[in-house]
Amino acid sequence: MPQLLERSEVLLVKLILLVPVALLVLTVAGMVWRTTSPVEPGVAVPQPIPFSHKHHVGDDGIDCRYCHTTVETSASAGMPTTGICLSCHSQLFRDAPALAPLHESMQSGKPIAWNRVYDLPDFVFFNHSIHVNKGVACVSCHGRVDQMPVLVRQQAPDMQWCLDCHRDPSGRVVPLDHITAMESFPALSDAQAEQLLQSLRLEDPRRLTDCSTCHR
Repeated sequence: MPQLLERSEVLLVKLILLVPVALLVLTVAGMVWRTTSPVEPGVAVPQPIPFSHKHHVGDDGIDCRYCHTTVETSASAGMPTTGICLSCHSQLFRDAPALAPLHESMQSGKPIAWNRVYDLPDFVFFNHSIHVNKGVACVSCHGRVDQMPVLVRQQAPDMQWCLDCHRDPSGRVVPLDHITAMESFPALSDAQAEQLLQSLRLEDPRRLTDCSTCHR
């Protein structure tokens, strides 16, 4: 009996059938992540030590990079170590009951177990250093932390939100010396904006929106 379809046609049919299956899997994975994620926008996450970004950033003017030491060089921004905290609190408020876990950490050598506020699903790759070095300010994703006595997530970092920026970074990036500033960067003229984009050497939008950029 002659074969009804050529091998190439059979492969094409299989690929066509796989597309809806793949979309269904991704949809289910996204729904599972949303329903199991412990953090919702605007909801505070309990921490082992009550930490006020408003006090440390807003009142004391501490730069984000002082505590998040690897934000410019690594995928992870890094969390403040016991040593970093004690660079001030070995003297300041050292007997405060709220800081007892800090001194216990120093004595035991066990790091403080900070709880995540932003937690992406395992199928999403995010690199802090790439974004920071390409002009994405901390406030763009984390909001005005200098006004937050308790840190809360500003919004759900879903795929559409990321794609909006990846498709059109113009107007969303700032000069590198403004990365950790909390106030809005002044509006640029078209020529200044174009010059900024060129200096940052951003990838082509087609590359920025390629699936493999975020899903590896």
